[in-house]
Amino acid sequence: MVLKPESTKQSMNDTIKLRKEVEKINWWHKIDLGNGVITPGIDITPEKLKWIQMNQNLEGKSVLDIGAWDGFFSFEAERRGASRVLAIDSHVWKNGAKVGFELARKVLGSKVEDKEIDVMDISPENIGAFDYVLFLGVLYHLRHPLLALEKVSSVTRDQLILETHVELIGGKRPVMAFYPGDEVNNDATNWCGPNPSAIKSMLQDVGFRKVKCMLTN
Repeated sequence: MVLKPESTKQSMNDTIKLRKEVEKINWWHKIDLGNGVITPGIDITPEKLKWIQMNQNLEGKSVLDIGAWDGFFSFEAERRGASRVLAIDSHVWKNGAKVGFELARKVLGSKVEDKEIDVMDISPENIGAFDYVLFLGVLYHLRHPLLALEKVSSVTRDQLILETHVELIGGKRPVMAFYPGDEVNNDATNWCGPNPSAIKSMLQDVGFRKVKCMLTN
């Protein structure tokens, strides 16, 4: 296809307009929106994508992304063939950060669904059950981690990918650090730091039969 000068100019104008829209938003994820426009998120999104080892082929699978924020992992699941993706968030979206998700979804022409709901409120009755569940960077922000994992288990049909902050590494006994203030990254929403043994034990307690842990820096 040969672009006419008018079409090229319009394309350039659209890209400039998109860049200006992107600049107005405080992004968490780095999302490739096409035409050389990548959102300036502060999260190490590309590295995290490698760590979590998401299936390359999700064709025909339903995916739930808990704590979706800007939606990088939701859109990536869709790109990998998922037949249905539901992105959910509560605290972040209620505080105005949903605008990034909505812009990215529009620009990407995505069909990812969204629902504002807290992880403590999810159940098969109000969101359904999913083949593949992403629970990334959320657990340590919760006051009741075991109850939260029980909720997550209830909507997971096949596989859960959990990514979280850990503490007290090295001991075999399941233990968890509690953060009553903002001692972790000056963030008062960081509540707990379980060790790998605690995470494995909690996941088994709520019904996950096979648990594999992997530590990253």
